[in-house]
Amino acid sequence: MKAKKDINTEEKIVEAAEKVFIKNGMAGARMQQIADEAGINKALLHYYYRSKEKLFSIVFRTALKALLPNIIKSFKSEGSFFEKLRVFVDTYLTIIEKNPHLPGFVIHELNHRPEQLIQTIAELDIDIQFIIDDINTEIENGNIINISPNDLIINVISLCIFPVVARPMVTGVLFKGDKDEYKTFLKERKSHVADFVINSIKTK
Repeated sequence: MKAKKDINTEEKIVEAAEKVFIKNGMAGARMQQIADEAGINKALLHYYYRSKEKLFSIVFRTALKALLPNIIKSFKSEGSFFEKLRVFVDTYLTIIEKNPHLPGFVIHELNHRPEQLIQTIAELDIDIQFIIDDINTEIENGNIINISPNDLIINVISLCIFPVVARPMVTGVLFKGDKDEYKTFLKERKSHVADFVINSIKTK
C-alpha cells in the first residue's frame, strides 16, 4: 500500500510541477507553487524531490519522451517513403494536439537551457540517422528532388509546430477567436502538411 501511495504522490507532484514549469519556466517556478498545485506541504515535496532542478529534469525529460521517440518511431512504419512521411506528420500533430503546451515549453527552455536538450537526448538515445539514410536513398533513386535531409526534416517539423506554438495569434487573427475552427484547422492540417511537403519534393 505504501509503495502505491508513493507512486501516486510522485505522479501528482510531477503533474503539478509540469503545470508550474509551463506557466513560469524553470527560472520563475518556486517549490512552494509546486507544493500548492499538488495539494501537499513543502516538506513532503522535498522528501520526494530535494531540488527544483531535479524535478525540472524529470518534467523536461517526460516532455521530450512524449514528443521525440514516438514521432521518430512513426518513420519506421511499413510503406513507401511518402506513406511514412504521412504517418510521421499525422503522429506529430496528433501528439502535440493532445499536448499543446509541450512544443512551447520545450522551445522556451531550450532557449534558456540548451545544455538540457543535449543531455536529455543523449540519455534517451535519440538517433535519426535512419531517416537521413531514407531521404538520401530516395534522392539517389530519383524519387525526390536533391534536398538536404536536414532542410527537409526542419521544413516538416516547422510546418507542424508553428500553428501550435503560435496558437493565440493563429486563433485570434485567422479565426477571430473561434477555438472550434482552430481545432478543425489543426485536424485538417495533418493531410495538408503532408500533401504540401510531398508535392514540393517528389519528382514523378
